Amino acid sequence: MQRSISNQNSLTPLLYAALFIIYTALSGIYVFLPPLFALIYLFFAKAIKREDVFSLFLVAICLLFFEAQNSYMLFSTIIYFAFIHRYIVPKIKQNFNCNVCVNFSISLLVYVGFFLFYSLLSNIFLLPMPSLSYYVLYYVAVEFLILSLL
Repeated sequence: MQRSISNQNSLTPLLYAALFIIYTALSGIYVFLPPLFALIYLFFAKAIKREDVFSLFLVAICLLFFEAQNSYMLFSTIIYFAFIHRYIVPKIKQNFNCNVCVNFSISLLVYVGFFLFYSLLSNIFLLPMPSLSYYVLYYVAVEFLILSLL
């Protein structure tokens, strides 16, 4: 007797989410491990493009763990990802023809843009200003290489 389920690949995104949660805990301890913020954006964009609610839910949970690890405001990364996915990334893809330029722009936008977005939120809600360190350049470079390989 054959089963007919609509989503037969539900274990793979669950495994990725579990590995990301463990990796997020390790990246909080070891500074040289990048937080894979641009990679999570890539999974977020793919889940929205495929209209896969389960994968989008898992990405949201991973982003909530990322926010908790780094003491960010609740749902700030999800709101930022939705904003750039809807308004900014289509303009980047429209203006650049090469995938290398798009990947670099997205990785730079995810890190530096989130810093600016969170600075705006901290000014609005009277929170302490976030700090931007030189590790961000290292994170952008590493995540650009990872996105280029994908």
